[in-house]
Parts: sequence; C-alpha cells; structure tokens
Amino acid sequence: MNNNSTQLRRVDSALRTAFIADSLAMPVHWYYQPLEIELAFAGGIQRFEAAPEFHPSSIMSLHSKNKGGRQSADKAPSASATNGALWNKPVPQVVGDIILKDKAQFWDTPNVHYHQGMKAGENTLNSHCARVLMRSLTHTSGSYDRNDFVSAYIDFMTVQPPAHPDTYAESYHRGFFANLAQGRKPEKCAMKTHDTASIGGLVTIGPLVFSERLKGTNESDIQIACRAHLALTHPDEFLMQVCDRYVTLLCRLMDEGGGDGVKALLVEASKSLPSFDLAGLVKRNLPDHHVVGHLFSRACYISDSWPIVLYLAYKYQDDPWQALRVNTNLGGDNVHRGIVLGTILGLQTDTVATNWFTQLADHKVIAQEIDVLLAASVNAASVNEATAPKS
Repeated sequence: MNNNSTQLRRVDSALRTAFIADSLAMPVHWYYQPLEIELAFAGGIQRFEAAPEFHPSSIMSLHSKNKGGRQSADKAPSASATNGALWNKPVPQVVGDIILKDKAQFWDTPNVHYHQGMKAGENTLNSHCARVLMRSLTHTSGSYDRNDFVSAYIDFMTVQPPAHPDTYAESYHRGFFANLAQGRKPEKCAMKTHDTASIGGLVTIGPLVFSERLKGTNESDIQIACRAHLALTHPDEFLMQVCDRYVTLLCRLMDEGGGDGVKALLVEASKSLPSFDLAGLVKRNLPDHHVVGHLFSRACYISDSWPIVLYLAYKYQDDPWQALRVNTNLGGDNVHRGIVLGTILGLQTDTVATNWFTQLADHKVIAQEIDVLLAASVNAASVNEATAPKS
C-alpha cells in the first residue's frame, strides 16, 4: 500500500468516526450533570440513542431567536443606529422566519431537548454543516472557495423543507443570519458573542484540512485557509491559534497515523494553552469526571474543551470507542468535542468506523460524499503535479 492510499484510508476513517461521535453524544448533548445522564440512560450512553423528550439542563428557551446570545440581549436598533429613521419596519425572526422555519415553537418551552425529535443514529446541525463544506469542496474540484461555501451554507440553512433534522442552532448561526437579514455581505456576517471562541468552530475544519493536504498543500497554507474559513463564522484570534495547532496535529497524524509518536503530537498540540501539562495530568490518574467538570468546564468554550479533547485522546489512545463513550457520558458540549476527538482518533485506527458507521441514519450518502471528496482532492493533486513548472 503506497503512502497516498494510506492517507486516504486514514482520512476516510477520521471523517466516519467524527460523524459517529456526533450521533453518539447527541441524546445527552448539554446535560451538565453526569447523574442526569445516568437517570435518563441506565449505565450511560453505550450505543446510538434517540433524543429524550425531557432535557433536565436545557436553557434553549433562554436563547435569543433573533441573534446570537441570550434573550436578555435582544432589542430593536435605536433611532441613532438607523440614522434617525423610525424603527417600524417588521424585522424577521431568525429562528422561525429565516432558519429552522418549523422549529421556533420548541424554543419557547423549558426543558425541551436541543435535538428534540431526532432519532438514534441521526447527526446534528454542525455535522451537516461539515457535509456542506465537503460538498462545496467537491463542487470546486477540491479547492476551497469561501464564496462557494458561504453560498452553500446559506442555501442549506434556509431551504424549506429543512435539509436536516435538528431543532437548535448555535449562537454563531443565529448571529450570522441576523447580520445577513440586515443587509451585510455574506462574508461579513460573522457576529462575535460571549461564546464565539467555542469548540463548535472546529467542526468543519477537518474536511478542509484533509482536502488541502491530499492535494499537497503545505501546512502553513492550510492554516491560512482554515483561518479564513473560521473568520466567516467564528472571528476570534485565540480560537484561530488553537485551530493552527489542530491543523498541525491533523496533518502530522495523516502522515504518521498511530503509534508511540501520537502522544508527543498531542502534547505539542496542547502548547497553545498556557500552564497545561497534558502528560502530567494523565499521570495523576484523576477520575475523568474530576478533570471534566472541576479542572475544566464541560461548556463549549475552547479554553476548556480543547484540553479536554487532548486529554481524552491521550488517555484513551488505545481504546477509541471508550474515549468516545467517556466523552459522551461526561456531558456538556460533548457533541462538538466528540466530533473533534473522533477526527483525531479516526486518523489512528478504523476500529470505530468499521463497527459503527453503518448504524448512522445517513451512512450511505455520507460515505458517498466522503468518497467523492477524496477523489476530487486526489484528482486536484494530480492536476497540480502535472501543471507544476518542471525544474
């Protein structure tokens, strides 16, 4: 097996494992107490499950349906903000009128599950957005085009009937479409809120890294492309610094796969975080629920979720399925952590993908999209090589 086919196999496994991790965590996404997970699912999540009707930690009813952030921040623009014009023009509601057109009703009731109605094996909204990027990369023959992606993203989010089964949209989605509704250019619609620097921003990075790397793009240029991509939805410098480390980690895992060197790569990736001793933390052999929940928050913020991902990847390197189950049953933003964790683990082994991928609701079409993406990237690499100046 040549190096190119080895990389293709690793990337295929990484993408499949990411979708598995997302669906596995979906039913207990944003449960903030492990006991709540145990009460809902005796023994914790061990397989794909449907979303329960009742969510004990849900605060979806407090989130704004008009922009990013919470309802407390909602208010109509002042006269000065509209150059003195009277504010009497009806403003469309983002959730209900622009996106999630059949789901606004679920946002008004306490304890409704963020992913209400979703069945076992279905994928959440941000995973679907990763698929949007995969299709965009294929459409542009493996080359990343910000305008093509953002156009595809807008079409996907606004189409009726909906192209995904989810009920909740993270703050960045709502902020983007609030700005778009006010007439901003799509590439300028990112809204910065208290949770812009979140692990959800890294969900679409994997496919972009893989496509560019398979084409032969160097690591630094991939980092630049990923920063430009993040700027569309997550304009935060610290998040971009973490993304740089994530890009490096994925590129090197593509080249090296599993083995003893992986832990060194994970330690290197952790250096974006001050005073974080990854190897030392694992050696302390603390309970996982102490590391996640006491040392680091279960919430989405990248300052906590990135070290959690690295910790789980390091500790459970030899048992990726256990890593994904542990991540799931620790609660919090386990879906988006899981996608990033699954991507990292899947580059090292196809064990999880082989055993679980066909249980995903959309496994056939996802597999086809992955195949087409990999083929487009390889073809682009061949074209680049054929047209490169000969020395």
